[in-house]
Amino acid sequence: DDSIRQFILENTEISGQHSLTPEVKLRLLTPNCRFWRERPELWPFRDPYWAIYWPGGQALSRYLLDNPDECKGKRVLDVGSGCGASAIASRLSGAAHVTANDIDTVAAVVTHMNSELNSLDPPACVSENMIGSQIDAFDLILLGDMFYDEVLGASLHRWLDSCVKRHGTKVLIGDPGRAQLEGHSIRGLLQQLAQYELPEAVKEENYGLTCTRVWLYCP
Repeated sequence: DDSIRQFILENTEISGQHSLTPEVKLRLLTPNCRFWRERPELWPFRDPYWAIYWPGGQALSRYLLDNPDECKGKRVLDVGSGCGASAIASRLSGAAHVTANDIDTVAAVVTHMNSELNSLDPPACVSENMIGSQIDAFDLILLGDMFYDEVLGASLHRWLDSCVKRHGTKVLIGDPGRAQLEGHSIRGLLQQLAQYELPEAVKEENYGLTCTRVWLYCP
């Protein structure tokens, strides 16, 4: 972990001020960082999804910070947690217990570091794939930017349906309107709760996407 932490310190920048949640500090890959321009084969880990603050995660985090009752006193699971922003927003909003789940073990390290940046104890971090597993300990599941692949989307739909129907778990999804979500069968079961215009810098980084949204899953 020490070598990974050192690598993250040297190759990311404390950022977030140009996001939808400027009050949350995050270590991210920015244009000022070496690997923004460096040949990708020199990157020593798997693709660094944890180094980008994706627009769906920004929407979820903003929504939770603006609506703390969604989290207050609750047990929250952030699936595909990446940089940990939504887990951090949950903690800031008064969640009783937060678990950040990402299959990339580096994401757990950066989530700890980002929690420290925001003067928070880190959430519990789980690196096993929880999609499809039996869970009963959570009141709220968060999914930011997870509907980017049809096969994954189908797995998520089956799992979320089970979580809601068996345990009454509430599910919030953050997504900027990617084609994979808009064309998925789950789309007809989503109720829009919020829409945010993306900051200019985020629009530029996301190929012209202009808005991002939070949806409630209602099977």
